[in-house]
This record gives sequence, C-alpha cells and structure tokens, in this order.
Amino acid sequence: MSEKKIRVGLIGAGGNTRALHIPGFAKQDEVEIVAVANRTRESSQRVAHEFAIPKIHDHWQSLLEDASIDAVCIGTWPYMHAPLTIAALEAGKHVLCEARMAMDHSEARTMLAASLRRPALTAQIVPAPHTLAFDRTIIEMIAGGYIGELISIDARIAAARAYPDGSAQQHWRQNRDFSGDNIMSMGIWYEAMMRWVGPARSVMAVGQSVVRYRHDASGRRTPMDIPDHIDVIGAMVQGGQMHLTVSTVLGHAPDLADVHIFGTDGTIRLRQPVGGALALSAGKRGKGEFEPVEIDPAKRGKWRVEEEFVNAIRGMERVTHTDFFTGVKYMEWTTAVSLSLHKNQAVLLPL
Repeated sequence: MSEKKIRVGLIGAGGNTRALHIPGFAKQDEVEIVAVANRTRESSQRVAHEFAIPKIHDHWQSLLEDASIDAVCIGTWPYMHAPLTIAALEAGKHVLCEARMAMDHSEARTMLAASLRRPALTAQIVPAPHTLAFDRTIIEMIAGGYIGELISIDARIAAARAYPDGSAQQHWRQNRDFSGDNIMSMGIWYEAMMRWVGPARSVMAVGQSVVRYRHDASGRRTPMDIPDHIDVIGAMVQGGQMHLTVSTVLGHAPDLADVHIFGTDGTIRLRQPVGGALALSAGKRGKGEFEPVEIDPAKRGKWRVEEEFVNAIRGMERVTHTDFFTGVKYMEWTTAVSLSLHKNQAVLLPL
C-alpha cells in the first residue's frame, strides 16, 4: 500500500467532510477521492460536481462493494457509524469515521471488535480538534510536575452563548434517534480531558431540557429528551475530581470556555473569552496571578487527520488521534453520563 495510490470513497458528505476531509485528502500525495454516497442522489451529485468526484453511488452498500476503493470516510450522523464502520471493515476497507464514535458504548465496543478482527486495516475516529494546539504543552506541564497532584479539573462550556429559544427547528444533535447518548459538545471536551489527565472512574450527572419542545422537520411539536444544560462530576483514575458544565442556554455567559486544571502546586487555565480565541495561561504556588503560556511552535498541534490516516494505511505512523480504544473510553463515559441522568445515581467506570 505504501507505493499504491489510495482511492477513497465518501459515505455522507456533511459540513465537516466538505470543509475538512475533502481538502485534507486533496493535500495528500497519491490519494484520490473517487466516489461519494450521500443521503440522496441529488445531494451526491452536488458534492461530486463541487469537488470533481468522478462517481456517485445511490447507496452506501454499492460503494462498499466497489473493489477499487481502498478506504472510506464516514461523515454521517452517529446512528450510522457502527453499521457503516463494521460493514466497511468486513469489505476490506480502511475506515476514517466522523466523531462521535457511536450512539453508545455498546456500539463502540462492537466497532472496536470489528477492527481487531481486521488488524491489517486502519480504523480511526476523527478527533476532538479544539485543543490540538495546546495538548502537548498541557500534557508536558502536568507530566513535568507543574501542577503537582491533581485536585480538580473544572470546565465550564457555553456551547452556545444564548438565552433559551424554542423557535429553532430541532437539530439532529437534539434527536436521540440520531445522536444516541451524545449530548451537545460534552464528549469532545471529555476526550480532551482524557489526553491531559486520563479517564474518570466515576460519573454523576444532573441535566435539564430548558427548551422543553421543538418542532421537527415535519413540523411536529417534539419533546426534547437530550439536555441543553448539564453538570457532570466524577472522580479520576489518577486521583482528583472533575466537574464539567456544558450548556446552550446561558445568556451572557462570561466565557465560551473556561477550563482550570487545579493541582497541589499549580494551576493551568485554558480559556476562550467571548469574541476571542482559546489561550493558555498558568499560575504556580507563590508566584502571583496567571501568566500567559507561550506555545513552542514545534509543540503546537494542528489538524492533520487525513494525513495521519493516510500515513497509517501506508505503515508510516500509527493512529493517535483518535484510535478506537480511546473512542470506546469516551463513549463509555458518555453512556455513563446518560445512565446517571436516568437513574439519578453515580455510575462507576469502566462499564
């Protein structure tokens, strides 16, 4: 495969696929996007025309039956991730699957098992991208003893800085049939936290649907059972605790994101003010207030998902962002949050 042109098929061509994956693959040497199967033939034709993709398929199954295709990029909603990934691996295709990995931890485990049955095939989940520039610096600061021992990681996320508004049509992310246990941007922040401080060993969650009803695509008034405001607490495997608040209904929220990693000797802060970009700062015991942390350009991560996927297929590197084992871990946590919400009790991890 290292010398052969890699021929990619797209299953689903939503916003991320068009904005990131198609341009990302176009930058790779000896990689060609040769086919697309979107939700309708008309939408497939539009994407094929826009990006000069030579072939469209009316159904994803016929795309997977195309023996000339080496790899697939799955850009559908989460409800199709498991069946498409498993079918693609069984058809001998490498798989790059959009996040979130699956509807729940059970589906994620099934996907992992399918990948382990095909160890020669690359299987990758699109990573949470928002902290890539800072991850290595945060990891090295913690590993180097900057914070001492973890006391708490506290994150407050305004996924949408707005007062409740039920006039907007129901989004697919607000439909459990399409999203499963996934809630707002909760999962991508936990994925980032795992990079820095490892996984949680317990979960307790409370949440609410402040906007109780929305209208679906057919105009029906539909009750909302995926929270638009949630608080999650828990204990971490390495010691210390976590607290994560995610909301789309906080009018005048002070920041879009404010994350503190509190330790016995120091604190690291990752903050995105309203109208600004994420920035890293830190404070040490006995040294006053937070000071900006300059990111070494050599350590500044960036979006290289398609490059990593192609390199893994060619045996040039292994998948780190994000492998299926990591995906299962964040989906277990996501399912644990859902269980805690429904049972009103703490849930221990792993499930």
